[in-house]
Amino acid sequence: MNLEIQALEDNKTWEVVELALEKSAIGSRWAYKIKYKENGDVERFKARLVANGYSQQEGLDYHETFSPVAKMVTVRCIIALAVSKGWYLYQMDMYNAFLQGDLDEEVYMQFPEGFQQKGHHKVCRLLNSLYGLKQDSRQWKIKLTSSLL
Repeated sequence: MNLEIQALEDNKTWEVVELALEKSAIGSRWAYKIKYKENGDVERFKARLVANGYSQQEGLDYHETFSPVAKMVTVRCIIALAVSKGWYLYQMDMYNAFLQGDLDEEVYMQFPEGFQQKGHHKVCRLLNSLYGLKQDSRQWKIKLTSSLL
């Protein structure tokens, strides 16, 4: 969990601010997973911070959520076309892709469980997208498109 928080802070995912009276903060939760090696041994324990996007309000915390997704039929057609034409195909994997999207809206999140500061009433103002937000895939698509163009 400490490594996840450090990665989010290094990525400048949020800034710590006072919550204005007219604003509300969404919650967050931890998602845990055990990563295994090929032989079945435990490789590492992974913790991911996920925003409670289900409590976001349309028009306040987000505006648009639509993000196009490629259908498997389309992917298969492109692979078949590349094979028939002798083209080379390359695959790319983006580490923490959804964390790269910039947020246009003001979204506030309560501090993750176990990281609250006693006696302080500050929250995280999200600057980048976070897993679980309604607009996370859209923001990643916008960031990727602008970078590619």
